[in-house]
Amino acid sequence: QVQLVESGGGLVQAGGSLRLSCAASGRTFSSLAMGWFRQAPGKDREFVAACDWKAINTYYDDSVKARFTPARDNGKNTLYLQMNSLKPEDTGVYYCAAGPPPLDYSRDYREYDYWGQGTQVTVSS
Repeated sequence: QVQLVESGGGLVQAGGSLRLSCAASGRTFSSLAMGWFRQAPGKDREFVAACDWKAINTYYDDSVKARFTPARDNGKNTLYLQMNSLKPEDTGVYYCAAGPPPLDYSRDYREYDYWGQGTQVTVSS
């Protein structure tokens, strides 16, 4: 089992920044594929960004490329999402997700086995 706890959400004006954190416990963090997803009211959960378990490759949805940066610290069992130049359309509940091997990374939320409780991000115009 893996437990994930997100933090760092909040209310920010358009153009501002936030840094989300996801603390993991319960399984060797360095072996897990980790991703960030978000869900806006009335919409499906969508992929935002991910790091492979080697922390070498990062992946982004086109809507956040050049603004968001995922990172992981395997020594601290923590996944991060640095969000800059935030836009109102970035508003939603942000979830971190984990998937055990052999998953390397995926944009499909169904590939991940473990989820945090989510943290609300609200961007005002």
